Amino acid sequence: MQHSNHRPPFEDPLDLVPWALSKLYTLWLRLTYPFAFMGCGVSVHYTFKANRVMAPRIKLGNSVTAGKDVWLNIIPEATDEVNIVIEDNCHVGPRTWISAKNQIHLERDVRLGSSVLIQDHGHVYENPDLPVSKQPAMEGGRIRIERGCQIGQGVAIVCSRGELVLGQHCVVMPNSVVIRSTPSYCVVGGNPARVLERLDSSQTNPESPSCTIGEVVKANSLDHLPQTSRTLTHHGRAE
Repeated sequence: MQHSNHRPPFEDPLDLVPWALSKLYTLWLRLTYPFAFMGCGVSVHYTFKANRVMAPRIKLGNSVTAGKDVWLNIIPEATDEVNIVIEDNCHVGPRTWISAKNQIHLERDVRLGSSVLIQDHGHVYENPDLPVSKQPAMEGGRIRIERGCQIGQGVAIVCSRGELVLGQHCVVMPNSVVIRSTPSYCVVGGNPARVLERLDSSQTNPESPSCTIGEVVKANSLDHLPQTSRTLTHHGRAE
């Protein structure tokens, strides 16, 4: 007896339910939310959240996908006409929050891991008797993540003033905190994030990220530490 190698689209029939809900919700957004732009092939999970009143300040390019519990937030003090721009072929991982006052711009082919925070403002803390969330927003800055960047799980990208730019094809290691601009073709990580490795742009494919997060874990290896740090004994002294 011959067995087909073709796998069904839904191994568990119940998977069809959230898939159908997400399809319907994406269609609902397209028909009823007045986005500044919503391209072809956009697909969002049915738990995706955006304020309908603020939708004219959001642009979603072609083939943008957004996972579970993604929130695109624009605060009432927003300044620019368009505050969130997500270009073609971007993926926004589950539980990611993008909160804008001025502008947050994701260029094409950017991939955000799960639980990423991108925020271009903060709140002042002038009155200790008031919760911070009830105090006015800071002037804030602007964030641009250039094409082909890959952002790891749990990364926070925060700009309180000026402009923060992640150069094209950067890889940001999981759980990093990015508070300043970085050049293109770099691996960055840490809190605050710093450049761990610079990649050779002449050997990269301009149409895709130059490497994956898994391929650059070596950036945190002992080979990148000073010799004294690599020779610590179990007593905590350098040999």
